[in-house]
Amino acid sequence: MNSIPERKDVKKEDKWDLSKLYPGDKEWEEGLVQLNEYIPGIEKFRGTLGSSSASLKACLEYMNEIELLDERLGYYAHLRLNEDEGSGENQERFARYMSIATNLAAATSWQTPEIQAIDSKKMEEFLADESLAEYRITLNKILRFKPHVLSENEEKLLAMQAEANQTANKTFSALTNVDMDFGTIKTKDGEVPLTQSTFAAFLINPDRKLREKAYFQFYKGFETHKNTIASLYAGSVHLDIYRSRVRNYESSRAAALFPDKVEEKVYDNLVDTIGKNLPALHKYYKLRRAALGLDKLAHYDVYAPLVSDVQVKHSYNEAVDVIIKALAPLGEEYCTTLKGGLTGGWVDRYENKGKRSGAFSAGSYVGDPYILINYKEDVLRDVFTLAHEGGHSMHSWYSVKNNPFQHYNYTIFEAEVASTFNEQLLAKYLLEHAEDDSMRAYLIGKQVDDIIATIFRQTMFAEFEHLAHRMVEEGQPLSVESVRKLYRSLLEKYFGSEVELFAESDLEGLRIPHFYRAFYVYKYSTGLAAAIALSTKVLNGDEQDRLDYLGFLKSGGSKYPLESLAAAGVDMSTPEPVEAAMRRFAELTSELEKLLVKA
Repeated sequence: MNSIPERKDVKKEDKWDLSKLYPGDKEWEEGLVQLNEYIPGIEKFRGTLGSSSASLKACLEYMNEIELLDERLGYYAHLRLNEDEGSGENQERFARYMSIATNLAAATSWQTPEIQAIDSKKMEEFLADESLAEYRITLNKILRFKPHVLSENEEKLLAMQAEANQTANKTFSALTNVDMDFGTIKTKDGEVPLTQSTFAAFLINPDRKLREKAYFQFYKGFETHKNTIASLYAGSVHLDIYRSRVRNYESSRAAALFPDKVEEKVYDNLVDTIGKNLPALHKYYKLRRAALGLDKLAHYDVYAPLVSDVQVKHSYNEAVDVIIKALAPLGEEYCTTLKGGLTGGWVDRYENKGKRSGAFSAGSYVGDPYILINYKEDVLRDVFTLAHEGGHSMHSWYSVKNNPFQHYNYTIFEAEVASTFNEQLLAKYLLEHAEDDSMRAYLIGKQVDDIIATIFRQTMFAEFEHLAHRMVEEGQPLSVESVRKLYRSLLEKYFGSEVELFAESDLEGLRIPHFYRAFYVYKYSTGLAAAIALSTKVLNGDEQDRLDYLGFLKSGGSKYPLESLAAAGVDMSTPEPVEAAMRRFAELTSELEKLLVKA
């Protein structure tokens, strides 16, 4: 078994090249000093923003310089920390950046309220002034929030609560990731700690007895702490509702959807459409039970592999070649740029001691759209992960090339489309070049699993969040009993009669960290549905469909997400994209069933 190298021993060509952010730590230090020196100059603009368009522009330009520098410093510190989280130097650098960034946030807290306080008629005149043309999008986004902004003193009080508002989330994380001890599981390789991370790995283990033991042992830990966690979640929900009410939103959900300009009907369409298509999911679970040869499919069986991991190896460069061939429908510029980035300094490729696990793309206005991955040659899913993160990075690349800094940044709603779009194209390419039915079954099974995990499961979470918040908004208490009862009703709805649930099963509702960032998970569902629709258009359409999709990538933050997707040819305000994803799910499960019968 190869040992995991120290960061200092990683080959240069296997690391990302951060020199476009800063040539080295010395230059970063100079930038941090410069950022700190900028902060006192912010105060001179206070009270001037409504005096003239020239005064407003002067402040916006000054803040652009600061924010561009702040982003650059923050990304460098963040990336250096993630390449080796055990490095005291990296920890200290990031902490010093955060200290100054916090001071910057405090020094600028007056600006948005002052802009929103400008007389409406005067602001109309400002927006008509050509000298402010490049700031119109930013200003209009700020002005949308005007009905929900309070007085200066009230805003100050709310801002002072920011750290305290993190208590429920931080406590939940500390309790479930650090303090709770789930024990160990005896495996053929010895005793393995049961943790939040390893639990998922145990549930995909082919050994059913191992899955069963891990399942009940894990939830025993949550049973022990159920009252504490339910109380934390109730506190988080009450805080969401408090913040929405003091800012004059109709509901906590309306408040969460407002920044993206997403109507609540989009959320409802998603839940309703998935609800109507649950028979297809239940049919899949029946197929799964038969494929596993079980009399009853238990809750701990729903992630067990139907097809063994195919034995295929791709070196990193081979993976890049496969990805670029799969993405050929997007055109030469897209593919040439992505290949150059994946092989020329965008990517930190392999695991080293102290490196953050998983994968992410981090695109900023200065520097490259960097990718962190822990690539393994014998894991086919890592090829998909690289394609996924490459989608994010190319989204950032196009956005930077086509927008000024002040509105280049796109929303998470849109980000999930660009990444999963690439996975759709990769899956199609690999299926077309699959050498045998085993590989085809594996690839189709992965697509089925992705739709279940990303659309069905996240929609179930979204429905739970809405119902839990509505209960409190209507005066009903959230207790451990009411939370579990609500979550169990959804488990029964989504899994159907084919899946055996246990007394412990509804404890799952107490372990989902996303619930502490309410009304977020629906974006995963809508993102994949949009990606399926757009990839189908690009693969089966004409040149205009390709250009429309690239136009979506280029739009950055210049439009609201539903507008940018509509321009690309997908109307997420209607149920149709989700219905199309459900039709695709039915096709995939039907094909998987045929392949499993052959096997």
